[in-house]
Amino acid sequence: MILFPAIDLKDGLAVRLEQGDMARATVFNHDPAAQAGEFETLGFRYLHLVDLNGAFAGKPVNAAAVERILETVSIPVQLGGGIRDMATVDAWLGKGVTRVILGTAAVRDPDFVKAAAKAHPGRVAVGLDARDGQVAVQGWAETSDLPAVDIARRFEDAGVSALIYTDIARDGLLKGLNLEATIALADAVSIPVIASGGLASLKDIEAMLEPRALKLEGAITGRALYDGRLDPREALALVAGR
Repeated sequence: MILFPAIDLKDGLAVRLEQGDMARATVFNHDPAAQAGEFETLGFRYLHLVDLNGAFAGKPVNAAAVERILETVSIPVQLGGGIRDMATVDAWLGKGVTRVILGTAAVRDPDFVKAAAKAHPGRVAVGLDARDGQVAVQGWAETSDLPAVDIARRFEDAGVSALIYTDIARDGLLKGLNLEATIALADAVSIPVIASGGLASLKDIEAMLEPRALKLEGAITGRALYDGRLDPREALALVAGR
């Protein structure tokens, strides 16, 4: 299992939102690159980045901050937010991003997602951010009428490397992962699934290591790391000892 520490970028700063609301942002680090370096030093082996401004704008906004992070760390980085065309996919992968995450495009332009996955095998993931099971787009500002599992099935055999399933209602609120919905999604498709939204403590890590959850590729953690509820060394030791 991979434990992905999250760095969400807003106006060049590392922040955490509550339920995806840009007006409910807490700044945790004014230097995202330093934060990324700290996570690498602690032993994390994969970073999860989101360009929050980009998700709303539909194009990269925090590119400078992302580029500084890429210059700082040597571990793999996955990036989502504002990636809506092939030129942006190509640009980020060319700059050293290991995997791009396509969210809004998965709903509005699935053919583009499939083309990107074909052009870059193993380097394109799909972000499924759900509110009451329905996928939200445009930085979660709009909710579609499409269930997450229906969108996920669009990409079976398309070469998508992973699905990142976020329960918006739990995101940033430390309510615990929605493993029931995440595992149900993993049961419905053959694509690896990553859990996101609400990871609050070592109990969530322990739940991820139960037999029923072993099919999941990993989980993303954000606020719990930043506010000290989740000790990174304990969490990584637990994962390493699985």
